[in-house]
Amino acid sequence: MKAAVWDGGTPKLAVEDIPRPTPRRGEILLKVTACGVCHTDLHVLKSEVNFPAPAVLGHEVSGVIEELGEGVDTLAVGDRVVCSFIMPCGDCRHCARGLDDLCEKFFAHNRLKGTLYDGETRLARADGSPLAMYSMGGLAEYCVVPASDAFVVPEGVGLGEVSILGCSSFTALGAVTNAELRLADRVAVVAAGGVGSSIVQFAAAAGVAQIIAIDVNDDKLKAVSELGATHTVNSRDTDVVAEVRALTDGHGVDVAFEALGHPSTFATALDILDDGGRAVVVGIAPAGTPGELDLARLVRRSLQIRGSYGAKARRDMPALLRMVAGGIVEPERVITRRYRLDDVDEAYQALARGEIVGRAIIEMDSE
Repeated sequence: MKAAVWDGGTPKLAVEDIPRPTPRRGEILLKVTACGVCHTDLHVLKSEVNFPAPAVLGHEVSGVIEELGEGVDTLAVGDRVVCSFIMPCGDCRHCARGLDDLCEKFFAHNRLKGTLYDGETRLARADGSPLAMYSMGGLAEYCVVPASDAFVVPEGVGLGEVSILGCSSFTALGAVTNAELRLADRVAVVAAGGVGSSIVQFAAAAGVAQIIAIDVNDDKLKAVSELGATHTVNSRDTDVVAEVRALTDGHGVDVAFEALGHPSTFATALDILDDGGRAVVVGIAPAGTPGELDLARLVRRSLQIRGSYGAKARRDMPALLRMVAGGIVEPERVITRRYRLDDVDEAYQALARGEIVGRAIIEMDSE
């Protein structure tokens, strides 16, 4: 099969022919339909996130089940499925409590070592040398996924488009859930990329009173205004704090989502909060990145800071699919570019240059 391989030395991807993997007990082999182009992969490519190389990245995946591993009886060959980037093992102490987003095996094995939960990768080059897997390693024609992370896509829902549910929408839903939004809340979304765009959609569906999108790119701001943002602020040429307070009767927002992972946007999210407000930090920063805050204001104004890595796969992916089937969430409106697997490096270079508005996907069978 074809797969996009990162060698670790430079932020580049090269398409190689490697052996097709085989699922083991409790796993499925997925013929990939589409894989999302995500900033988290870009962090790995730029060595801002520690991950073993060589590796196959890609963690927003949808496709058709090609083969079942031993013991899988809840799915069938031919099922159309989507997967989340957090692949719950289902039996660690956190998964047992329903906290899939904290799955110990996922972090200990996959995110640290690039393997599945028996400590081995399913991918290798033709000479047998192993290739690490970032999540399922979905930038390939086939991938192996734990069956606990495969969710059947309803008929009538586009299979390629729902690939972005696995990270972009999944992360956004987790953020909105962790924010505990209330009707008529005023919210801000700092950074209007793929995750920020999805947060805007979910916040609008939740019935908030005001959604202020903040970014340095006017094209991204225009795009999110069409998804439900009531106001937009270009932070490149505007005093964001003053503008947000002007838009909120001098008070600030009840909830600020930080969706980039940078000290400056973290500071912005805190600065625009109203008293008692909640900052939900979603963006992934390079390991060790500090963020500053005013401890006196944090205490006296009863501010809250919440980290949010993602939703809870087994509970929230079926809910996401129901929202898509019901037209509440429209992933196709967020997707603005489509690439072939052979052009995968071009896609990630465009992402690095900030040229992709919303989300891009890699389509495996695209001509």
